[in-house]
Amino acid sequence: MMISTKKTILLVEDDILIVDSLMYSLQKEHFQVITTGDGLEAITLAEQKQPDLILLDIMLPTLDGWEVCRQIRQTSVVPIIMLTAKGDEFDRVLGLEIGADDYLPKPFSFRELLARIRAIFRRQEFDRQRQAHKIISVGNIRLDETAHQLYNGDAPLTVTQKEYDLLRTLMSRSGEVITRNELFDIIWGTDWVGDHRTLDVHIRWLREKIEINPSRPKYIQTVRGVGYRFATNKEL
Repeated sequence: MMISTKKTILLVEDDILIVDSLMYSLQKEHFQVITTGDGLEAITLAEQKQPDLILLDIMLPTLDGWEVCRQIRQTSVVPIIMLTAKGDEFDRVLGLEIGADDYLPKPFSFRELLARIRAIFRRQEFDRQRQAHKIISVGNIRLDETAHQLYNGDAPLTVTQKEYDLLRTLMSRSGEVITRNELFDIIWGTDWVGDHRTLDVHIRWLREKIEINPSRPKYIQTVRGVGYRFATNKEL
């Protein structure tokens, strides 16, 4: 599968062998690639070049990848895939909690990385193709699909692409229980090979943004052993 329009990827990595290999492979797949091995410069390039996706290593000079991700997330929802030699559960969860859309421990195959990049871009393309102006409202939570914006009351909320996709899926089927497997198929794609606890991390992250008391959620409800459901207006 070839991406129909050329996308720009910001590759933030200080290992020149990895940079050369990934740059060559990504360019063969018709991506434009910008590279840097410096954390501070990565933040500047993300703002100036407005890449379509960022591949972000954790171990970097000046600023580590976690801090780079935190700072970029303050102003941008650009998809971020973290690349790192660190592979334990704490590091995976931390990467997701600070705003990464995906996490790929080294060593990884280019085929797996490409599958995850394509899954992100497929979802974005689907969003762009939706023409009708549609607003979904449940309680104080309002999702404007045309503006691609989420509101809690009148206050706009900053969410990542995966968070937006997940909340839209739940809100558009409010009152309905959606299984974990179906959510993975819709949000991450059938070729997802990562940690399935990723879904729980994103749910917790959304609850922290939209719930008055995230530990006692009224909007996003857990149906144990099955999946999740979003409350209806009648329930609130």
